[in-house]
Amino acid sequence: MSTPSYLAVLRVPHAARAFAAALTGRLSYGIAPLALLLAVKDTTGSYSAAGTVMALFGAASVFLSPARAGLIDRYGARRVLPPMAGLYAVLLTVLALVTWRPGASPVVLGVLATAAGVCTPPLGPVMRTVWSDLVPDRELLRRAYSLDGVAEELMYVTAPLLVGVAVTATGPAAAVLAGAVLIAVGAGALATSPAVPRGKPDHRTAAGGSAAPGLRLSAVPALRRAVLLTAAVGLCLGALDLLAVALTEAMHRAAAVSWVLAALSATSAVGGLAYGALRWRAPLGARLPLLAAGLSGAVAAAGLAGDVYVLIAVVGAAGLFLAPALTTAYLIADESADAARRTRAGAWVNTAFNAGSSGGTAAVGLLVDRLPLAVCCAVAAAPALLCAAAMWGAGVRTGPEAVKAV
Repeated sequence: MSTPSYLAVLRVPHAARAFAAALTGRLSYGIAPLALLLAVKDTTGSYSAAGTVMALFGAASVFLSPARAGLIDRYGARRVLPPMAGLYAVLLTVLALVTWRPGASPVVLGVLATAAGVCTPPLGPVMRTVWSDLVPDRELLRRAYSLDGVAEELMYVTAPLLVGVAVTATGPAAAVLAGAVLIAVGAGALATSPAVPRGKPDHRTAAGGSAAPGLRLSAVPALRRAVLLTAAVGLCLGALDLLAVALTEAMHRAAAVSWVLAALSATSAVGGLAYGALRWRAPLGARLPLLAAGLSGAVAAAGLAGDVYVLIAVVGAAGLFLAPALTTAYLIADESADAARRTRAGAWVNTAFNAGSSGGTAAVGLLVDRLPLAVCCAVAAAPALLCAAAMWGAGVRTGPEAVKAV
């Protein structure tokens, strides 16, 4: 049997329109945070104020993602996305106006940024739920998730370039405003897409009973382990961003850090496309720890790189495992939750990766001036390696049978 093509994914009725809408909105996630950081720094003249405001924005956005996804599971994307995205866009617009001129109050900016973070619409989890509804075939769904992940990876590569162009031409506040427009247009188009079901979701279970759309990780072992391992992978990648800077500086090639991180993004895209293109016999629960182990092993090896070219090659090898690992985690989330909880399950994986990434950057920042860089790389890789070993030994069970009424 031949593996379905990526073109077959986009030929699914209504898929291309929904995917384009979701990517339009998600481009805002790559543009708005960087633009807001620059805008706050310009208006306050303080890096400290900018860092604090962005920490508040990021924390509210990341840690409340499962709760926002739960609202969509309960009431449906058509009802929840427009007001949520609308409020988020309005708050970004207010932030753009407040930061347009120097002298804005850091306190006011912190309050507005926190409120915007609270309202950040979970377009990624919503789109993955749409994929799951549109594509019942598991092989085609894996291809769809791979395509989604690679497109998102490339979007985050191009977004800073777009911010740079906007900042040069019009200033950072205008780039924040552009982020508001993108989220309003993208989320609105996704919510009105024929791919998004009309009316209130049906929360009946397969057994014919009813279940609240809440989702406790303790009740779904497969999802819990996947979320834990995804957080460890995020920690590893967050640490690698800072370690790449430190390693290139130690090699007296500080400017080469952009090539190191570009190699990570490029090979992640290649790995994601290859992962979707191949047919796999190993179950998802076996694939995820192996992919995480490969990624973290490469990060540990980065500390032993003798020159910048070896470092680029090793970090590039790590990237080959990144998109496949995230795709596998999202597939586990999809199989581990019924339709009434699917958006929130995907949001848990997304939240775990983002929180782990932030924590990894902060943790390694405390270590780089105290320990040799090779030791820092090993420490950054250790959580993912240990979680991968534990997950492999536990024999993760995925699928609808792993779901319990919660």
